[in-house]
Amino acid sequence: MSDINSALETFSQEVDELLAAMEESLLGLEEAPDDADCINSIFRAMHTIKGSSGLFGFDDVVAFTHEAETVLDQVRNGERAIDAELVSVLLACKDHTAHIIQYFLSSENEPLPETLKQQSQALIIQLTGRPSAAGMPSTQEEKTGHFEVDVNTTNSSDNWVITLTFKQNTLRNGMDPLSFIRYLQTLGKIIEVIVTMPTLPRIEDIDPEDCYLNFKIAFNSSIDKKTIEDVFEFAEDDCDIYILPPNSRQEHYQQLLENLPEDQVKRLGEMLIEIGALTDKEVAHTLHEQSKNDKAEAKLLGEMLVDKNILQQPVIEQALKKQESVKQKVNKESNYIRVDAGKLGYLIDLVGELVISGAAMRLMVDKHGLSDVDDVASTMSNLVENIRDTALQLRMVQIGETFTRFQRVVHDVSKELGKQIQLQITGGESELDKTVVEKINDPLTHLVRNSLDHGIETPEVRIQAGKPEKGTIQLNAYHDSGRIVIQISDDGRGLDPERIVAKAIAKGLVKPDQILSKNEIYNLIFEPGLSTKEEASNLSGRGVGMDVVRRNIEALRGSVSVDSELGEGTTVTIHLPLTLAIIDGFMVEAQKERYIIPLSMVEECVEMSSNEWQIDEVQHYINLRGQILPYLRLGDFFHNHKKHTHTQRESLVVVRFGEAKAGFVVDELHGENQTVIKPLGKLFENLNGIGGATVLGSGDVALILDVQGLIQHAKKRTVPTLALSSAV
Repeated sequence: MSDINSALETFSQEVDELLAAMEESLLGLEEAPDDADCINSIFRAMHTIKGSSGLFGFDDVVAFTHEAETVLDQVRNGERAIDAELVSVLLACKDHTAHIIQYFLSSENEPLPETLKQQSQALIIQLTGRPSAAGMPSTQEEKTGHFEVDVNTTNSSDNWVITLTFKQNTLRNGMDPLSFIRYLQTLGKIIEVIVTMPTLPRIEDIDPEDCYLNFKIAFNSSIDKKTIEDVFEFAEDDCDIYILPPNSRQEHYQQLLENLPEDQVKRLGEMLIEIGALTDKEVAHTLHEQSKNDKAEAKLLGEMLVDKNILQQPVIEQALKKQESVKQKVNKESNYIRVDAGKLGYLIDLVGELVISGAAMRLMVDKHGLSDVDDVASTMSNLVENIRDTALQLRMVQIGETFTRFQRVVHDVSKELGKQIQLQITGGESELDKTVVEKINDPLTHLVRNSLDHGIETPEVRIQAGKPEKGTIQLNAYHDSGRIVIQISDDGRGLDPERIVAKAIAKGLVKPDQILSKNEIYNLIFEPGLSTKEEASNLSGRGVGMDVVRRNIEALRGSVSVDSELGEGTTVTIHLPLTLAIIDGFMVEAQKERYIIPLSMVEECVEMSSNEWQIDEVQHYINLRGQILPYLRLGDFFHNHKKHTHTQRESLVVVRFGEAKAGFVVDELHGENQTVIKPLGKLFENLNGIGGATVLGSGDVALILDVQGLIQHAKKRTVPTLALSSAV
């Protein structure tokens, strides 16, 4: 049971990847309808899912995907044009395929409900203009392996002869030999199946998990050899497959062999026997196998086949190119393995504990003056740091995959709203922790849908405004000071500050006489219940969501801001940490308490001296080399804001979050510290200025500062607007 569950889990993962690739290719066809690579990718997805589903007995999936595959084959062969309508239907087919597969995976292969069957039929009618033909055999007799036999036609030259020699581990690898025969019945008529067995071992030596079956099949169909080959694509590693076509040119080949020099007869003869009728795939395989021993002989064989009119030169060249492409793909794929995300998470946790233990060891070495152990401790610290970085890198993923998913959102929503919108993606190669990617998906979805609904105008309105008929939404990502910045931009109508303020006054969020800066006005859209849309739609307009967006982003220790120009567009900028697990920190001390500042946000440290810098102790700002900075005394802030006399030497830590800067005044600087982030409990998670906690090597707890929140606090309570504008 565990083996089949493991196989189903792998099947589910592969289906997800194939359907994602199919969706990406379908959306790409809207811009380039003649892109052969996209068309082939879509066809391969349906074909592969169909074959894999047949192995697990998901007959309804096979029947449905077969119809989609047939239409895609027509597109590949130029028999049917691809247009926006067909793309939309195929996208719906992709979604439906995911639904019915998910049903079988979660229902232990119970019969498909009538509602899903009706949806299958409706989509097939949209695809083909007719109801579905019978797909897989429906009777129990057919499914158990009893096949129609017509002895009189077995030796007909109109039949394909397929020989399947299964290897010993076929069953262990999850292959069902009968599934291939069942699937063949959907492509033609099986005339006869002859079951043969190799010499069996003694009864006491027979392993019930070994496969001892071989099939010889007489098959009648008008399909080509490539289609038959594709049926057995998944069994190539577990089965020797020989396909002899009808009306074979064996006599022609035999005559050819008789006229060739003896040293070439064996090589060419073996190839012709193996392939029966030649295809690109088989030629590539043969040339590859021979090139292992002698590349010159492989080239000579190719030239000989061309000279004898068995193959044309372009076929040889295509086969060689395909061989190289496959080789590169295999080499690339061999560098990757699937790892359960839970195991990676456990590894990160262990690395975190290792970091804390390493810090404790360093503390003991320094405390007891163990100079002979110092070098060993330093080496171990470096190794722990490298292990930490490597472990975190394992969980890093490119954000481009998340961005690409929004192609479908833009496609569907723009159709629903009657708009023409394109999505541009840049910076997709930027990496961040997988857990951050998963948690940012919902906020990004809401922001993109807002741009689609609120931002981009209809084609008529855009033309009147002198804009291109098609609007643009751009997703961009880049790294900045150890964090990732994500931007969602559109070239739509932009935000109207007057309408936002009017709505905010009506909601009681601001006073009528209150003076707000541009950024403060735009930030009002994150307040609960505020929306400038006159009528609510299925997408937005109810004032619910933007406050949740900000809350979810801040829960990730991030921030979100808005910039807009009326009539030109809007940009939402999100700052996020690269990881939520372990960071490089900078430890400081204020009034006997230690705090951690994320090292990526520390710009510099200077001595806090009124003799060197112009300091305003009343408004709390400092003129640092001509730069006006608000500052905050951490000791005063975290000790109920009780002021005391600062007689000892103090230091100013200059921090930056995005474009905003401020200074933190502290008593001591303790330097860099590998920081394992521990979440605060429910009781403390909303403390101002605190973003988490960590355990020091001494066993004490140090608080991790919320730099963004502290900078905002410092700016609000200090410098006049005019002075600050030149600083931040």
